[in-house]
Amino acid sequence: MEKNLSTPVTEFVLLGLTQNPKLQRFLFVVFFIIYLNTWLGNFTIITTVITDHQLHTPMYFLLANLAFLDVSESSVNAPKLLSGLLTQSKTISFNECLLQLFFFHFIAGAMVFLLVVMAADRYVAIYKPLRYMTIMNRGVCVVLVLNAWLGGLVHSAVQLGLLLQLPFCGPNVLDNFYRDIPQVIKLACIDTHLVKWQMVFNAGVLLIIIFIILLISYTVILVKIRTHVMEGKSEALSTCGTQITVVYLQFIPSIFIYARPFKQFTLDKVISVIYTVITMMLNLMIYTLRNAEMKKVSGD
Repeated sequence: MEKNLSTPVTEFVLLGLTQNPKLQRFLFVVFFIIYLNTWLGNFTIITTVITDHQLHTPMYFLLANLAFLDVSESSVNAPKLLSGLLTQSKTISFNECLLQLFFFHFIAGAMVFLLVVMAADRYVAIYKPLRYMTIMNRGVCVVLVLNAWLGGLVHSAVQLGLLLQLPFCGPNVLDNFYRDIPQVIKLACIDTHLVKWQMVFNAGVLLIIIFIILLISYTVILVKIRTHVMEGKSEALSTCGTQITVVYLQFIPSIFIYARPFKQFTLDKVISVIYTVITMMLNLMIYTLRNAEMKKVSGD
């Protein structure tokens, strides 16, 4: 189809997950339950950490921040997914699309950097146990969390800046249930080869580098726990195992989406659902079921 460069796109049309009405209703119930559990569970973690003085430690301060990010990230895409499964209106304005992209990458970027902070917290706890509370005091934790948010802001601003330089003049159909850069960039009216690789570097390559750093860090921590830690070894292993699982859940789907040229694969929608909706609930389940202190407090 010939693109009219004089007519800018004012809205996008989302095709959604499926066009089958029965399957749409079934998926609505499933995703609504997941979304509700994500909200209730993560807010339970946040309020528990705030109200229980036993959990006023650096690790739980960071966990409460991760729970807040989980709620925030799920709220960027899940409401539009749910409304799209119930209504026939699947359009989104161009400005609303840009706003959603900004907050999605802002929160996701902050979460990635927060996972790095949580790995650093475990490193200090294992290698400097006597000085742990001194090194990871409240002021340091606040600064580290703010830097994670700042990192997410810079990442999102760069992504959006690269996108804003592109003209959009049709077509305007996105074959997904949410708006993200790999789908939107395909609709630009000019050759986007260079911009695609810039975005792959800013997202995909960065994710791979951080993922490798985290794997090396946790390997070093686990070796230290197994060879030198005697008291509280099982709890330390459980905590690190929990964080490693969350790292895998966060990084593997996102690397699949962003660390490759923006080509469409049959698994894209499935991976997108896992990354934008299901992962946040799984994070919640992993932390509440595998963490001994949180499980004990939740049971009380």
